Amino acid sequence: MNPGTVNRRLPLVWLALHRRRRMLLSLLFGMVVFETLIVVIAGTVPSGELFGARRNPPGAFRAFSGSNGDVSIASYPGLLGAGLTHPFWIALQLTVIGSLGAAAVAADVEAGTIELLMTRPVSRRRLLAERTGALVAATVLLNAAATLTLALGVAFSARLRAAVPVSAVFTAGLLGCALAFCLTGPVLAVSALSRRRAHVIGAAVAIGAVGFALNFVALAWSPARPLRYLSPFHYYAPGDVLGHGGVPWAAFGVLLGVGLLGLAAAFRLLERRDLAV
Repeated sequence: MNPGTVNRRLPLVWLALHRRRRMLLSLLFGMVVFETLIVVIAGTVPSGELFGARRNPPGAFRAFSGSNGDVSIASYPGLLGAGLTHPFWIALQLTVIGSLGAAAVAADVEAGTIELLMTRPVSRRRLLAERTGALVAATVLLNAAATLTLALGVAFSARLRAAVPVSAVFTAGLLGCALAFCLTGPVLAVSALSRRRAHVIGAAVAIGAVGFALNFVALAWSPARPLRYLSPFHYYAPGDVLGHGGVPWAAFGVLLGVGLLGLAAAFRLLERRDLAV
């Protein structure tokens, strides 16, 4: 298909990505550099030396290795899983989701350009659908950068390859895309309802930060353990995938389901909203 034809059919998608191309390129570069460092650390430092003689760190550290089971951060799957749950990784994801999520609706309402945009032959549904497409594409690219970097590192390291199947790295990457979509849906719902881009960015940060903190507390404090089911990071466990393999279909279903519910709410709110107010 001719790229020019795609641009004409999906102009809002390409416009959204073009406007933030420098930010996206910077985030992709940062993600590749960060995951490369994770691979280098995992491949050169014996995993048992990470915590010295203590080979079984506290259970709360499972949150940092992306595990809900017995995968310790002091292991190769745990070290690589930490590269997919590290606060830096989360921050890059939330930057994309917050920026493009705010641009979906709230930014135009705040700037006063939404009414001008609606005078064009663009329906509200198409506006939100194409800008959602741009956001999903950006998060997929970001997760693909992380996944390919880790996969290449595992493939070229005999020590890592013996502990972590390359196929498990790609499964963990797909789970990362599902987590991003889970966060995207509610953020778009806030964008469809809000008049300020700061509210949307704040919502993205709050959902990500509170979700991670809730999972950490649930792993660290046994009385709070039931609360882990409320956190998206309970279902996003790349360390378990890297350590045990398999496809966590139930986790995929929960993450995608929450994202779809948020997206459906976003379309509903935008359809019913008075954009002039």
